[in-house]
Amino acid sequence: MSMDLARVRADTPAAVTLVHLNNAGSSLPPRPVLDAVVGHLEREAAIGGYEAAAEAAGAVTDTYAALAELVGGKPEEIAYLESATRAWVQVAHGLAWRPGDRALVSVSEYASNVLGLLQLVERHGITVEVVPDDANGQLDVDALAALLDERVRLVAVTHAPTQGGLVNPAEAIGATLRAAGSDALYLLDACQSVGQLDVDVRRIGCHALSATGRKFLRGPRGTGFLWIADGVLVRVTPPAIDLAAATWVADDRYELVPGAKRFECWERSVAGVVGLGVAARYALALGLPAIEARVGTLAEGLRSRLRELPGVEVRDRGVRRSGICTFTVEGVAAADIAAGLRARQVNVNVSVVTSARFDLAGRGLTELVRASVH
Repeated sequence: MSMDLARVRADTPAAVTLVHLNNAGSSLPPRPVLDAVVGHLEREAAIGGYEAAAEAAGAVTDTYAALAELVGGKPEEIAYLESATRAWVQVAHGLAWRPGDRALVSVSEYASNVLGLLQLVERHGITVEVVPDDANGQLDVDALAALLDERVRLVAVTHAPTQGGLVNPAEAIGATLRAAGSDALYLLDACQSVGQLDVDVRRIGCHALSATGRKFLRGPRGTGFLWIADGVLVRVTPPAIDLAAATWVADDRYELVPGAKRFECWERSVAGVVGLGVAARYALALGLPAIEARVGTLAEGLRSRLRELPGVEVRDRGVRRSGICTFTVEGVAAADIAAGLRARQVNVNVSVVTSARFDLAGRGLTELVRASVH
């Protein structure tokens, strides 16, 4: 499937004057997403927030359908949340943890996820263990298999880490858990992969997936979603509920609503929900295989050119790689590189050790320049 690059660039006016290599931070939303968000806010101003929400009910419903199609799930398995982290915490903190339970994580796990697990260490006496990488820098599935036992309640893996071009072998991880007959819940952080990779939860074999709107999906900031298989809902209790998640059926009793919406909150940005759905439809129209191929070509081209520069070391690892390219320059601080490029209308970002301590500290790195193509 070919991609109409002229149309995509026309939908992204800033592409004329700006080289935006910070899509792993927050991408440039295409014109249809911008129009949907602004259009809804204008309707709120014109007729009222509740009235505009009622008017947008069809678009909101389609957001669930679009997100489900995007990841290979069903609409009733989708919950809208304000961020990928919020979605991830809903699952990790919703398990019935007991003292001595184990959570296995990847070396490349994102800081917010690890912080959420460290809270569970304090509250419930669980242990958090890091599955080592293999020689290629990706999660070692043989090491994972050796760590599995009946006390492993959660296997949490970051699909495409924020601090490098690695793509962890998500499908092989799912196959390993199935082969071992493990009861562990497999939670995939797809914050950086949804929108740039062809993600299919059935093929991967995860039980839950968290993602954001603002990165490679090109949706609004402050939007995210959770996919959770309907078959594991009985194992995950929402950490907090309101009248969107449950119905108050008697003075002393409530009932959770069916499906993944039990993880939602009533108050949310309806403009954001609508915009997220438009972003998902935009990506689907282009085709995720085509997007993945285009991003991969751009990223490998950038890595090749970076390697030709004196003093530059590309730091990406893994067998399969994403659109995130990371590098260091001998004797130059990452922040200075980012500032110099910004002055030339080139956007990059800096990844620091506190965002991925297991990985970066293990490699003796304190910071990286991150350039993420789209």
